[in-house]
Amino acid sequence: MLQNKKMKYQRVLLKLSGEALMGEKQYGIDPKQIISYSQQIKEIVDKGCEVAIVIGGGNIFRGISGAANGIDRVQGDYMGMLATVINGMALQQGLEDEGLDVRLQTAIEIKQIAETYIRRRAIRHLEKKRVVIFSGGLGNPYFTTDSAAVLRAIEIEADVILKGTRVDGIYSADPEKDKNAEKFTNISFKDVYSKGLKVMDMTAFTLSEENQLPIIVFDMNTPGNLREIIEGKDIGTLVS
Repeated sequence: MLQNKKMKYQRVLLKLSGEALMGEKQYGIDPKQIISYSQQIKEIVDKGCEVAIVIGGGNIFRGISGAANGIDRVQGDYMGMLATVINGMALQQGLEDEGLDVRLQTAIEIKQIAETYIRRRAIRHLEKKRVVIFSGGLGNPYFTTDSAAVLRAIEIEADVILKGTRVDGIYSADPEKDKNAEKFTNISFKDVYSKGLKVMDMTAFTLSEENQLPIIVFDMNTPGNLREIIEGKDIGTLVS
């Protein structure tokens, strides 16, 4: 496949929340959402972009909420990691249905369904234009999938982290509650700190800043946004 010289980003790490897979449902996975995301990812793969994905598990189980309900935090976090594997399997199937070559890797060894994460192998898959899904978080409790996304992005030398959400960027306040909320097109890491904006958890955000890895927060539910970001258009909010 010839690489498209018009692409701004050649290798990206796409971070999706587990909740993003719910679509209109209250929990679980909406097949329509899997299809939509898979089609959008195929668009940028067809343009020659190398794509790695980290997905959360909040649509199935969240360790922190489990701990609040009496489940041991470590046990709950491992349950959350397994939830990300389930989501990864669902997305893998959706992408394969679109004709893409996909590899599911996990930080927890589950040989029957996924490769164990090995950095060099992941990079080799990307070089061969395979989509790589990183599941199982970091394999350790007390770390979020945001942290997993940033660390994996650094390890594979991604150009940018694309955080797909249900809102079209970062605002000064919740736009659903405050009509005067200001949307930022570009914002520095320093300003995110000073304004108290929540982009990622602090561990992940600090790691991204220290490694000068930009983050773009955008609305993944609007078809075409992902492709336009790859082409260099100003979609969402750039943190750099």
